[in-house]
Amino acid sequence: MITPENYYQLVRERFRAHGKPDVAQGQMAYMRHQFEYFGLKMPQWTVLTKAIHAEYGIPDGEELYALVRLCFQDEHREMHYFGLETLQKVLKKQPQDCIYFLEELILTRSWWDTVDWINKLVGLHFKKYPELIKPTVARWMDSGNIWLQRVCMIFQLAYKDKTDEALLFDCVRKLATSKAFFLQKGAGWALRQYGKIRPEAVREFLDKHPVSALTKREAMKSLK
Repeated sequence: MITPENYYQLVRERFRAHGKPDVAQGQMAYMRHQFEYFGLKMPQWTVLTKAIHAEYGIPDGEELYALVRLCFQDEHREMHYFGLETLQKVLKKQPQDCIYFLEELILTRSWWDTVDWINKLVGLHFKKYPELIKPTVARWMDSGNIWLQRVCMIFQLAYKDKTDEALLFDCVRKLATSKAFFLQKGAGWALRQYGKIRPEAVREFLDKHPVSALTKREAMKSLK
């Protein structure tokens, strides 16, 4: 296995070689010029990633974390995607304390695209280690960071009838006065998804607890 530094460099060079500058300009504009892009769309970078994994394997332990960190330090968004795709492939093998690494990634170069992807990984990790849920959610809710708080509301999106209703409603209620777009939108998304399972519970919650107009509008989409 090559070193994380060499692995990172070869990924960067391969992505750069296949990138399209004209595509990159559109991607950067879409993301408000917060990140650089090589100009690889999802089908392209996923194919390259699969080939690189097949050729070089996926590191484990601290070398895995080192590789993903190097990817997130890069200015190109596709490198962040490579890091997440790499971690996702071996997430089931990760120990309980990987939750701290996932937290680190949520807080690194944060924007909705990577945070919502990491949210999915958090949801899977919590399913494996349910004892992490309540202490982690409490800590993240108290953090004041909107991205950690957003994940608290949406990590159960795929839980369906296994959703902890009380926990979901408590998070939404505590953040209901926030003016942050991504919190209002996240709350609506979470309620809309849960409304497909228990519409009467979501209706009752909305009747009893004031939420933003955006949250309510999003939540009501599954109740009509």
